[in-house]
Amino acid sequence: MIVHMLRFAFKETATEEEREHVLAVMRRTASVESVSFSTVGQDLGDPGDGFTHAFCVGIADLPALRRYMHDPVHLAGDPQIMPHLARLAIGPDLSDDMTPTLAREILALHEEKVALHPEWAAELGPLLAA
Repeated sequence: MIVHMLRFAFKETATEEEREHVLAVMRRTASVESVSFSTVGQDLGDPGDGFTHAFCVGIADLPALRRYMHDPVHLAGDPQIMPHLARLAIGPDLSDDMTPTLAREILALHEEKVALHPEWAAELGPLLAA
């Protein structure tokens, strides 16, 4: 099982309606076929880190992770989500699969998505640097 985590904070300008819409889109993404379990809600980490919300999905294996990353629901959701975020932290992810190359294989899937969707990568980049 691969557990993928996101922590994020909304822009101060995001309205309550926009925030609820973003969370609904995240829940829709988290309900695609390749996801085994999920949760979307408040971040319970250190408030000093600046994150208010979190997203977590459990995905069975690398083939399911690839399907998740390229699922049309996921691809359609990100452009509705990212404009409302001030910052985003990806991971740390975790897994019960002890394959030594797993992290590299996951990174290769991410790089594949970046190559296929450079507009997605361009929108994601500033959120990670913020």
